[in-house]
Amino acid sequence: MKKLLMVGALVLSLVSVSGSAMAASGYGDAGCGLGSIVFGNEPGAVQILAATTNGTFYSQTFGITTGTSNCNPAGLVKLEKEREVFAEQNYSTLVKEMAMGEGENLDTLAGLYGCSQDSNAEFGSLVQENFANIVKSDTTNSQDMLSSLNSELAGHAVLSKSCTGIIG
Repeated sequence: MKKLLMVGALVLSLVSVSGSAMAASGYGDAGCGLGSIVFGNEPGAVQILAATTNGTFYSQTFGITTGTSNCNPAGLVKLEKEREVFAEQNYSTLVKEMAMGEGENLDTLAGLYGCSQDSNAEFGSLVQENFANIVKSDTTNSQDMLSSLNSELAGHAVLSKSCTGIIG
């Protein structure tokens, strides 16, 4: 009987810890998906309804794959927005570093494209070699620059595969 009680207590403590971790990420024990949007992270039996909703509509699998339905908070859309804000706030420095092919802000931008630190030199070479295509004129703004850079990255044989945050 003691063993049964100890196992039960252990299971309850694990469930409460995992529930706390899930709640911190914006969804409850049922995980992300349509169920988390409809029922939230409310603890208890409502999570059964959330899980049933996820399973019935396959929204959790779809959400994890696409980064939607409250899944993957660091998805491409969020990453793209972070890039836009970073590029706008650091535009003049980024343009200078792109022309040189190296720099701290340029490395940060590469990271925001999901490139590993090992590919920073390749990223720098790409932007330096294609600078005229990326920053086309004095009127180029940060959004235009990012759009052109995204096209260059998508067409690059190595970086298009190694940088996970390229949209296009």
